[in-house]
Amino acid sequence: MSQLGDKISGSGSDAGRVKSAKDVILKLADPPPKKVKHQSPQDAIDEFWKKFDTKTPGIASTVIPKNLLAKKASEKSPKGLVKGRNAAASYEEAAAICKEKVEKIVHECHRTNTKYLDPHFDIETDLDWDKDCLTQLKSSDEEPKSSAIPESVKRVGDIFEDPKFFVEGASANDVRQGNDGDCWFLAALCALANKPDLIEKVCVARDEKVGAYGFVFHRDGEWVSEIIDDKLYLIKPDYDASWLERMMLDGHHRINSEEEYRKLYQTGSSALFFAQCQDPNESWLPLMEKAYAKAHGDYSAIEGGYAGEGVEDLTGGVTTELFITDILDKDYFWKEELLKVNEEFLFGCWAYQRGYGSRKGIVEGHAYSVMKAVEVDGQRLVLLRNPWGEVEWKGPWSDGSKEWTPEWMQKLDHRFGDDGVFWMSYDDLMKKYQLFDRTKLFSDEWKVTQQWTTVTVPWNVDYNDTKFTFTLEKKSSVTIVLSQLDSRYFRGLEGQYTFGLSFRVHKAGEQTYLVRSCNRYNMSRSTTAELELDPGEYNVLMKIEARRSEDRWPIEKVVRENAKERRGKLVRIGLSYDMAHAKGHITETEEEKAGKKKVEAAKKTKLMKETKEKLMKEKKKRKHNENKEKRKQRAAKAKRQAKAKAKAEKKAQKEKEAKPEVKDEPKVAEPGNESASVDAPAEPAKSTNTPEPAKPDTTATPAGPPQTLEIRAKGPNPSAPPPTVGFPDDEDDDDDSDIHSDVSDISDGEIEDYLAEQKLAAEQAIPPPPPPEPEEEEDEFEADPWNAVVVVGLRVYSKENGVSVKVVRPRDWEDGEGKLDVDDSAADATKDIDGVGVAVEKVEADNTVVDKKEDNTEK
Repeated sequence: MSQLGDKISGSGSDAGRVKSAKDVILKLADPPPKKVKHQSPQDAIDEFWKKFDTKTPGIASTVIPKNLLAKKASEKSPKGLVKGRNAAASYEEAAAICKEKVEKIVHECHRTNTKYLDPHFDIETDLDWDKDCLTQLKSSDEEPKSSAIPESVKRVGDIFEDPKFFVEGASANDVRQGNDGDCWFLAALCALANKPDLIEKVCVARDEKVGAYGFVFHRDGEWVSEIIDDKLYLIKPDYDASWLERMMLDGHHRINSEEEYRKLYQTGSSALFFAQCQDPNESWLPLMEKAYAKAHGDYSAIEGGYAGEGVEDLTGGVTTELFITDILDKDYFWKEELLKVNEEFLFGCWAYQRGYGSRKGIVEGHAYSVMKAVEVDGQRLVLLRNPWGEVEWKGPWSDGSKEWTPEWMQKLDHRFGDDGVFWMSYDDLMKKYQLFDRTKLFSDEWKVTQQWTTVTVPWNVDYNDTKFTFTLEKKSSVTIVLSQLDSRYFRGLEGQYTFGLSFRVHKAGEQTYLVRSCNRYNMSRSTTAELELDPGEYNVLMKIEARRSEDRWPIEKVVRENAKERRGKLVRIGLSYDMAHAKGHITETEEEKAGKKKVEAAKKTKLMKETKEKLMKEKKKRKHNENKEKRKQRAAKAKRQAKAKAKAEKKAQKEKEAKPEVKDEPKVAEPGNESASVDAPAEPAKSTNTPEPAKPDTTATPAGPPQTLEIRAKGPNPSAPPPTVGFPDDEDDDDDSDIHSDVSDISDGEIEDYLAEQKLAAEQAIPPPPPPEPEEEEDEFEADPWNAVVVVGLRVYSKENGVSVKVVRPRDWEDGEGKLDVDDSAADATKDIDGVGVAVEKVEADNTVVDKKEDNTEK
């Protein structure tokens, strides 16, 4: 650095070349150019989708490390074929557990002479520190919206002068909304209050002296219990912490300003920060709201929702959204559904949110409960309630309108007052509101079964490869519910994806579906269908649409960001997350294991067959090449032999022509011999290199008795075959018996050895490193690919015994139903796939078309 300073300052030997710092330019090397790909449009699209989806799909099943509770819950969750049971069984189990919990807490408090303090939802301590009971986990970069914060906490006995859980029972008129945005939940409570004993059914056990209260709520298809203490939030701070109010009281020289402060600001229902009853000493509503908030983690988790979901959570019923404009027969809806409110159904309604105002007193984007529907003297009238306890309808049949006469006041038992309760005509109801939440209630005569699983959701919206199957043993009315986990119970850990559900029902083995689920406009937690079905097996095909919110953090980041500062909160919400996702843990059934083995065996058989064919082909090729080489060698051998023979014959012929014929004296054979041989001595050869030409044999035949004379000349015998000239291995062998095309069979052991060797060679093979390429820019989808996974469950209600359900995951050996709906634009193009061709064929048959084909496929 000093040398560079010397150069810049002009000192040293370089002073003449570098005069100032501005003369020194430090130039960084240019980065290597990015790789530019030249691809066809199709290749570019294929590569885009390849990068779009994650290579490691999946969902976090547990947030809490080594969560044994979640493991036990997963093991307890029913798998395989799940048979139905009484719809009330789950409630009875949860109620019994809740009562047992409260009883144990009461015994413990009496032993220690203390009131009950809930350590898992201690709102008093929490108010001074983390406020975990009020706010949810941080799950995005957006700062939480500021809202009013309660100032103090007191027990029920310190708030109410004469505290009572119920004052003449629970009623809709008790309900007043506080500072939480849970009007949907309070509207649901108003709907329940119209049907006797429904509220009491949720409030299972309590000991008001000890301050322990037990409630049950319906969550993800089953009832769960929740225990709370009797501490509640107040609007005003304690006397010691107040300033303005205390100064005002102290300034008037009160005898006991602290007691007067308590009576003015911290006494009665009006002092409560959240929901409150109309009666100043009634406490069931704020305590139930607290239990509901604790079940979901905090009070902020129950802000915003739909009355139908609240009714489901409080009754175990099934809610269907009905857009008023979609109702086909409004008279039928009035007679068969709305008039049965508080009997078979509970109803909520709301005005579609187009702004934050009111139309003749109807608040936009606000939930109302339907308390009663009557038809009197030709008038169809509906009684509704605003959970605010104020702000009412200002049109016909509203309080003080001209329609009211003393007779009508008596007939409908109505009293005027700004209490949030008002009448309106059925026609105005259908005009001023846009949506009904209709909840179907299930009595003890209903049976229910359910099953859960985890599925991967592709980006393109289509029917999923995983499906549910249910079986009915008798003809029955059924209600089918496809639902996802209620993420309100683990707010902050929902992740980046939200899901919309729909399904359709098929008779097993049939392409045409029977019914599709009702459209959901707002409530995405579940979707339903109701119909009458014959005995048999039915398939439920799911269509799941996933949407991704980039503003939300993925679950792993939420855990990382909250683990240090909000450990207790993360533990509570994480445990709720883990217990919920334990339902979707996938365990192979025996049928799936057998099917998997069958597929693996088929794959192995196919591989063995292909490998055997390959090895046999190679073996035959080698045999063919060996035979070809043998024939080639023998042909060359025969050619050499023929050539040598011809040469020898030619040489013998030349010797014969070159030398005169020599006759030897015959030798008379001895008597008694039939033949005699006479050897004529050959002349000595003139040269060792030149063989002496052969002399012809002369045979004499005398005229007397037959005698055989053999005259043999010295030298080569001309009648003998020519001597073999050439290679020592050239034998006169024309036998081709060792040349054949038969190949011995290959055993299974040889095939398995070959496959093992191939696998070992592949594992040991180390590919050469690829040549370095210019770095390519990372695609945004490659950096953060699509990874949508959801836990879904199917619940089937039936009025008859003998209903069961199971999950059917994708199987290679099984054909699926056609996946397009009849009103899908692409249905015509694939009509043979979706069964439309079968219908066309039937029409042709009915019209006696002569040229009938079996299907619409050109053959």
